[in-house]
Amino acid sequence: MQLVVARIGRAHGIKGEVTVEVRTDEPELRLAPGAVLATEPSSVGPLAITAGRVHSGRLLLRFEGVADRTAAEALRNTLLIAEVDPEEVPEDPEEFYDHQLMDLDVVTRDGTEVGRISEISHLPYQDLLVVQRPDGSEVLIPFVSEIVPEIDLEEQRAVIDPPPGLLDDSQAEIATGRATTDEDS
Repeated sequence: MQLVVARIGRAHGIKGEVTVEVRTDEPELRLAPGAVLATEPSSVGPLAITAGRVHSGRLLLRFEGVADRTAAEALRNTLLIAEVDPEEVPEDPEEFYDHQLMDLDVVTRDGTEVGRISEISHLPYQDLLVVQRPDGSEVLIPFVSEIVPEIDLEEQRAVIDPPPGLLDDSQAEIATGRATTDEDS
């Protein structure tokens, strides 16, 4: 099974290094020197990692055959893809690979059916579960423990505890822009 583990960003310096947007919880395993990764678009790869380091909080990688800034910049926006055994699971029991979450039934704590996970969207600060509802609409569920307290792979379901308004706009709580004071009255 193939998993997207990173997206190449812009070139860094003049010696062929690139920044990468990490999309794996195991960068030390998936993005280590010696790893050979498939790419999307496939015509760019495969790419073999020759060196990696962290600089100012960003992971920088260097690839075999990419020796200058021009070659590095040509890789921008390329996805890096690792081959992973479908039976492999993350070491942390609170982490999941995308393929484990796909097609899970989504229900609320009281058992109300919400839909089925159709996609996982990886954003810079948190992941979102894209849930296809029975009526064909979609709802985005922040993949955080307060909202998704339980993932049961054996039962093939995700249990959610949605805040008001997440599933039904009519239940949304409207926050006001300013506080009232005695002077406003």
